[in-house]
Amino acid sequence: MKVLMILTSHDELGDTGRKTGFWLEELAAPYYTFKDEGAEITLASPKGGRPPLDPVSNSPDFQTDHTRRFEADAEANAALAATVKLADVNEGDYDTVFYPGGHGPLWDLTEDADSVALIEAFHAAGKPFALVCHAPGVLRDVKGSDGRPLVEGRDVTGFTNSEEAGVGLTEVVPYLVEDTLKAKGGAFVNGPDWASFVVRDGLLITGQNPASSAEAAVRLIEALAERQTAG
Repeated sequence: MKVLMILTSHDELGDTGRKTGFWLEELAAPYYTFKDEGAEITLASPKGGRPPLDPVSNSPDFQTDHTRRFEADAEANAALAATVKLADVNEGDYDTVFYPGGHGPLWDLTEDADSVALIEAFHAAGKPFALVCHAPGVLRDVKGSDGRPLVEGRDVTGFTNSEEAGVGLTEVVPYLVEDTLKAKGGAFVNGPDWASFVVRDGLLITGQNPASSAEAAVRLIEALAERQTAG
């Protein structure tokens, strides 16, 4: 199982003067879910090299067993320090792709033509893929083979408007994930704020928030197993 994980390269939280980036739990939990199943994992980002970590995600209140394991893992940290440049990534080299969130992707991955093309390529190849928390927003400009928005008519979830309000960033982010997915025709569904909630519609798997990260990875592994059995 060859898994590609794509992280943001954006580190500025709007004009607040605060830093953002990827959310550590949303990388660490799926990373070890895949790793413990024997997966070969490649980390990539738009700029390559070390992607910015949202400092809040590594504060004591948000540390988990997964984040502590990642922090102590020399191999994982070496991979994080040297992510592959997104433009150099080829869909054909991987079985699946997983997008961790954090606020950073709202600014760069949403607009990134390489990211859009990559998701479209995975979908066209019949490969399942997953995005969690803010990352489902990067589906905004992704289209299906019919030229329509990929999320149109599909069950999808992501960071809710109420969760964004809960962290006080409604007026800071460039767009709200929930509103954007609905505007593109997605059938947005969600569970309680901050609880794990994952939805699968065909090849597309989305998770609502950081707590959904591990479950989204498990569902992706299940989808890969189904594909292998069918193939």
